[in-house]
Amino acid sequence: MSSVLYDAPGPRAKRRNLLISVIGGLAVAALLVFGIARVAASGQLDPEMWEMFQYSGIIDGILTGLVSTLKAFVLAGVLSLLLAALLAVARLSDHAPVRWFATAFIELFRAVPLLITIFVIWAGFLTNQPMWALVLGLTVYNGAVQAEVLRAGILAVPRGQVEAAYALGMSKTQVMLTIQIPQAVRAMLPAMISQLVVTLKDTSLGYIIVYEELLYAGQLIARNTLIDGDNPYVTVIIVIGAVYIAMCMALSALASWIERRGRRTRPGVKVAHADAVEVEDALSDGR
Repeated sequence: MSSVLYDAPGPRAKRRNLLISVIGGLAVAALLVFGIARVAASGQLDPEMWEMFQYSGIIDGILTGLVSTLKAFVLAGVLSLLLAALLAVARLSDHAPVRWFATAFIELFRAVPLLITIFVIWAGFLTNQPMWALVLGLTVYNGAVQAEVLRAGILAVPRGQVEAAYALGMSKTQVMLTIQIPQAVRAMLPAMISQLVVTLKDTSLGYIIVYEELLYAGQLIARNTLIDGDNPYVTVIIVIGAVYIAMCMALSALASWIERRGRRTRPGVKVAHADAVEVEDALSDGR
């Protein structure tokens, strides 16, 4: 079966693709085995390295970092979505100065690396408030990205719906709030959730400005713990990485649940069916 972009592979191409896939998979597996062997030879995977997680002090340190990470993520996630809505509406405004300002803001903070934005906010304005420096940095960057996602969703709403709303006498604000934005959010929900996952992972950049989030807590634990004359950096990294993976998977599962809920159609009002006798009586009365 052929496609517009390419022809379906034949028997020889299928065998060649299968061979390349097998060789590539074996190469990746060999690389993983080599890396694990190197780490195991250094003693970082010895059972003694894992015993540290039995102590309440270590667990408390990880939980404290986890709470700080979630706090920064929730604040940055909510604020970035609010900022994205404002920027998307402003960029679609009929007033040129508002539209130019929103466009310049979005292009600026999308172009500047997030780490530089966070560091400038922290060093220049919030030296004693690393959490808010991280939150504001994540907000302006992710708000600019989410604004473009939301704007694309708004522009994807069928023009006929907008024109029909204007014909009913609705203002542009009413059309935007009741017709365009709700449909745009539903259509772009997967992309918006994906960006929220990025926001969650980017909270680890708080490590640079000495915010005691999860990665920073793990670094402190590894640096201040000595087992058989070695610091358990690899062990701590594996545990912290597993926590990040679990949080991202939980957020993705929540997104899937919300998307499934949004696809459900609400039952409408059923039309009552008139009996045949009632219809005949009505026709007789009409005569």
